[in-house]
Amino acid sequence: MPKSRASQVSLVDTPYYHCVSRCVRRAFLCGEDKISGQNYEHRRQWVEDALLKLAEVFAIDVSAYAVMSNHTHVVLCVDKDQALSWSMEDVLGRWHKLFKGTLLTQRFMLRGEREQMTAADILTVEQTAAIYRQRLYDISWFMRHLNESIARQANQEDGCSGRFWEGRFKSQALLDEQAVLSCMAYVDLNPIRAKMAKTPETSNHTSIQQRITAARQGKQPHNLQAFVGNPRVNMPKGIAFNLKDYCELVDTTGRCIREDKAGHIDNHQSPILERLGLNSEQWLTLTQQFEQHFHGPVGSEHMLNQFKAHTHHQRIHGIKQARALFASG
Repeated sequence: MPKSRASQVSLVDTPYYHCVSRCVRRAFLCGEDKISGQNYEHRRQWVEDALLKLAEVFAIDVSAYAVMSNHTHVVLCVDKDQALSWSMEDVLGRWHKLFKGTLLTQRFMLRGEREQMTAADILTVEQTAAIYRQRLYDISWFMRHLNESIARQANQEDGCSGRFWEGRFKSQALLDEQAVLSCMAYVDLNPIRAKMAKTPETSNHTSIQQRITAARQGKQPHNLQAFVGNPRVNMPKGIAFNLKDYCELVDTTGRCIREDKAGHIDNHQSPILERLGLNSEQWLTLTQQFEQHFHGPVGSEHMLNQFKAHTHHQRIHGIKQARALFASG
């Protein structure tokens, strides 16, 4: 029986979640259908554009993503504090970029109309805005809007109706740094494992390609969660690792995965692995078989037990894998 979304999300434990959506039809989301000969490659851009647009509206950052032929992977970071800091005008303005809202919220956003609203009208708008605020840091609303918009476009193009995605997207809580970084690399390396690309920089419609392209100009993509370096005083928001180290590690890992090019990861030359307390064997297992080993929340045994308590699970899967894969090397 599927678990409720509330039992899979605990912002007390982590803001990071790995979400996977899969297509239900034989016809691909993207790529070429070898049976019909129809090419759907352009739909990968639909997904990428829609995903990054939503990140500008929601209080949810995109940490990593990969758009594959019949499924998508995203690693999301919920920023609840940002949503709580928005004014009511900010909340309504963001919501109206995606939805019509109500007649009262539309009137409230028009200065001339707002002055004529009654106190009861304003109170109703405040209550509505409180609901919208919660939705703007809710991964279910984020993924729902992403998937529904793509389904509508695909159905229109295919001249049909009905379900395009599986009924529910899969969500995994990433409970610590080890889980977050290994899952990000797992997502970024999807095209290489699938033999759709040979290197991270040629992996189209992935976050790692965006990061490498921007890094060559000394920048970071504005629409992805930033790497902000190692922990320090007055730490800005972002991923607390060095971008250069991450890109180099993903590139090295990609070479290890490819059968035609041997690669080796030296623990002593990888600052990320050293800090995470992982050895190269654990890292390669995680970045190649992440979903095979973990079907629910991911993290150390201690973090999994905390998550179990906060979400009121009687038991939780993945303890044995956590002991093996997240133990210090």
